[in-house]
Amino acid sequence: MTQTSYPSEQTTTLAQYLFEEQHKHDLCPKLCLLIEHMARQCQAIGQRVRQGSLGGVLGSMGTENVQGEVQQKLDLIANDMLLQDNDWHQGLAALASEEMDTIHPLPNREQAPYLLLFDPLDGSSNIDVNTSIGTIFSILKNPGTALNEQSFLQPGTQQVAAGYAVYGPQTMLVFSLGHGVVGFTLDPYLGIWKLTHPRLAIPRQTKEFAINMSNMRHWHAPIRTYIEHCLQGEEGPLAKNYNMRWIASMVADVHRVLVRGGVFMYPSDQRPGVEHGKLRLLYEANPMSFLVTQAGGHAITLDTPILEVQPTALHQRVSVILGSLDEVQRIEQYLQDAD
Repeated sequence: MTQTSYPSEQTTTLAQYLFEEQHKHDLCPKLCLLIEHMARQCQAIGQRVRQGSLGGVLGSMGTENVQGEVQQKLDLIANDMLLQDNDWHQGLAALASEEMDTIHPLPNREQAPYLLLFDPLDGSSNIDVNTSIGTIFSILKNPGTALNEQSFLQPGTQQVAAGYAVYGPQTMLVFSLGHGVVGFTLDPYLGIWKLTHPRLAIPRQTKEFAINMSNMRHWHAPIRTYIEHCLQGEEGPLAKNYNMRWIASMVADVHRVLVRGGVFMYPSDQRPGVEHGKLRLLYEANPMSFLVTQAGGHAITLDTPILEVQPTALHQRVSVILGSLDEVQRIEQYLQDAD
């Protein structure tokens, strides 16, 4: 009979890590408490995800969100869970969610220091087929003026923290406070987060790309040319063989990039409704670009660094290309040559 191996009790916990980072970088205690709060909420969401059919959480609600996308039961369950239990949090002034029409101010907190944005459950199309999904979040400073939607329309460079939880074979929490990217794994025996990836760094070079090939006929010419060159392998102009990966869950695809490199692409194309991109700037593109750049990678739209885009709307969509630095710069060159 094989002996069960239990994780070491000596691994740094999330609480210990945040305590040390707070003193090392003179971080605001309320910011660290907000990260702990998100970790608890993601742990609870992960428990509901694991229940699946047993918990009656699968299937569609038959409703649409503000972007006209069909909402799954777990979309709304996760959204409600992230809205709950915020009354006690003195650091949070308001929240905004991909699943809500407008912002959610907290009573009597107009002057609290932080704003929270989130995609409560990324990868909804994978919920019913037991594939990795996740929660993405971004934290901004409250500008201190009259609290409204405009307060959230800050470029990604203004993020003070960002991260995601991925609900897969292991439940992981990956985030950055602006000093590199770390990954914690939820200990299933003790129910606490333990530091398993103390410094995630994306290799500069890669032979792997993630993109939805079914949209190839709609892509703009430079994107199509780049992918065609990738597919030509060693005999083509890029002189190396590429692998393609596509999970259709941004959390899962970007997590793979952070762990082992690669490029993730969801470019705008010529289809109606996708002229400016598919992914949301504030809830998906900005937090993931923050993490990727903190890990040594690069993130662009078709013509500018994602983090420099000035938001104009709460649910604005953008083109997204991010990952290994050298490969994203190569794609950038394809785009510039076409111009």
